[in-house]
Amino acid sequence: MTKVVKEFKRYSISFKKHVVEELESGGSFSFLQKKYDIRGAETIQKWVKLFGKNHLLNKRVRIETMDEKSRLKELEEENKRLKMALADSIVATKMLETLISVANEEYKTDLKKNFGSGLFPKGHKR
Repeated sequence: MTKVVKEFKRYSISFKKHVVEELESGGSFSFLQKKYDIRGAETIQKWVKLFGKNHLLNKRVRIETMDEKSRLKELEEENKRLKMALADSIVATKMLETLISVANEEYKTDLKKNFGSGLFPKGHKR
């Protein structure tokens, strides 16, 4: 069985800064990748974030109307309320399960199994 050995390149900080300076002076990402045999698609972009001016990176701009902003805020508040309600429900369920468990131990019975027996008169169909 042969073992495949991968080659990893490590670039020095001075090299990274040099590439970023070249990019800022008019080079392109693709040209510099080919020129220096840099394989990672986002490698140079990461270097620009670290050492360069971020004006060269693409920026995402989101334009929203006031209605969209208020709707988003309402949805975030509703999400928060629902999370709190879910947390309360989980706590209440856990408390009831604990209560049933303690009652089972105290009265030496199985309340879940015996629940509802004897509630209906004989001959009554559920």
